[in-house]
Amino acid sequence: KPQHELVISKENLGRFLSKIGFTDAEKSRKLEQAINCYKRRMNRERFVATVTEVVPEGEEDVYDVQIPGINAFDANGLYVHNCGEQPLLPYESCNLGSINLSRMIGEEDGPPAIDWEKLALVVKIAVRFLDNVIDVNKFPLPRIEEMTKSTRKIGLGVMGFADMLIRLRIPYDSEEALKTGKSIMEFIEKEATAASVDLARERGVFPAFGGSIYDKRRAPRVRNATRTTIAPTGTLSIIAGCSSGIEPLFALSYFRHILDGDKLVEMNPLFEEVAKKEGIFSDELMKALAEKGKVRGTEGIPEWVQQVFVTAHDISPEWHIRMQAAFQRHTNNAVSKTINFPHDATREDVVRAYMLAYKEGCKGITIYRDRSREAQVLAIGRDEKGKMTPRERPDATFGVTEKMTTGCGNLYITVNSDERGICEVFTSLGKSGGCASAQLEAISRLISMSLRAGLSVESLVKHIKGIRCPSIAWDRGRAVLSCADAIGTVLEKHLNRRASPDGKGGAEVLESNGNSVAMNPGGITGGQCPECGGLLVYQEGCHICYACGYTKCS
Repeated sequence: KPQHELVISKENLGRFLSKIGFTDAEKSRKLEQAINCYKRRMNRERFVATVTEVVPEGEEDVYDVQIPGINAFDANGLYVHNCGEQPLLPYESCNLGSINLSRMIGEEDGPPAIDWEKLALVVKIAVRFLDNVIDVNKFPLPRIEEMTKSTRKIGLGVMGFADMLIRLRIPYDSEEALKTGKSIMEFIEKEATAASVDLARERGVFPAFGGSIYDKRRAPRVRNATRTTIAPTGTLSIIAGCSSGIEPLFALSYFRHILDGDKLVEMNPLFEEVAKKEGIFSDELMKALAEKGKVRGTEGIPEWVQQVFVTAHDISPEWHIRMQAAFQRHTNNAVSKTINFPHDATREDVVRAYMLAYKEGCKGITIYRDRSREAQVLAIGRDEKGKMTPRERPDATFGVTEKMTTGCGNLYITVNSDERGICEVFTSLGKSGGCASAQLEAISRLISMSLRAGLSVESLVKHIKGIRCPSIAWDRGRAVLSCADAIGTVLEKHLNRRASPDGKGGAEVLESNGNSVAMNPGGITGGQCPECGGLLVYQEGCHICYACGYTKCS
């Protein structure tokens, strides 16, 4: 199976002929003749592609690609860059740190306010700390050490921003919040640069200073080529007990399942504190919010509380982008931020978001449409009863029937599809009847309903393939472990033959087990945690489990 297909077209045909060509003289002659047949100049290759939709087509092995020098590569015509919030030169390394803004609040002399003096001191200490890390670190390669010490880049950022806004009683999706975010990052950038200048006087400028953008009159003589970055803080924020990066809260309440099968309601500590002060705290309210996940639109909650305790999916993509842009204006590197979209977002919505991010000066953008990943097979239902809601079976389908030899006899498996992918499975067990046929009919019906309800074919194959029974048979040199294993094998073969855009159905019931987190209907969930079985939350380009602390960045 080919792994890569090279397509040469437009003006690249002439370049190929003049710079590379064919070893076969006849092929070169035919190509030259074809180029000369053009009545006008060939179209220019602009190396620009427009992605309008990403449709699931099953799973393929992927490989980590490293291209030293440019840190980018051509992937089937698309120019791809691996870096996110920290663009680096070849062989440089990340050296990042984050300030917990929720601890930068003073309340001694009146209402809560930002303690600018404390923040300035923390920035100065953090810059010195990160600069020291470069010298004491053990680098894996001499080249990485050389490049890192040459530019001495650091990335000081923030976390706990949502907590800070809550304590200041500022709604995340407000002009005041944008102004606050911009002012904080402007202050941090200024203080970080001043601290780097002080370090340069003490220790010298970074070795690559000559010829850099700082090597000119009136430019600051700094110790570090860059000073600020807004990085993902999934694990850091769990350890620090604060909100992640500059993200809003993902949920106000959730269920934590414990070993004996019981479940505990866990509440955002700031909300619990306010609820008790406002006299609205009750076990019933906490459980209701754990099911719903948010307070906006909840009766009995003061209006100011509903506005301040906002969650990610209460906020429109426009406000997400504007907040990212507010921090980007005073950040040397880039900003890690997830732009959350509801499940029913359209292509046009995404286009508008990308264009707004471009116009606002964002260096990158990460969007996440709720329940758009195949890994999230189940989610909370949109209907009030939370029932599975399979789409109706179409009147006409098309499919393939395969014969498999099983321990119960010859099994005929029919896999049917419609325009949306595989939608049903029928089975017939030769001349056998009785219990075996009844069991197979039940399995087929459940598989068909699951497919039309939106469960992925890959998930079904994973769960039924490999099931063993006492009667193992052989079919074309392969062991057939059971009738269920045979169905799984045929489904997998059918999937490999035909792209199956599943995951668009309506299965929207979220189940949790183990040490898990039950999310709200608008939750930013991204599948099941491989460590504890809890739900993964998608933030800042990473999957985070708030139940056990597992993180994975894509």
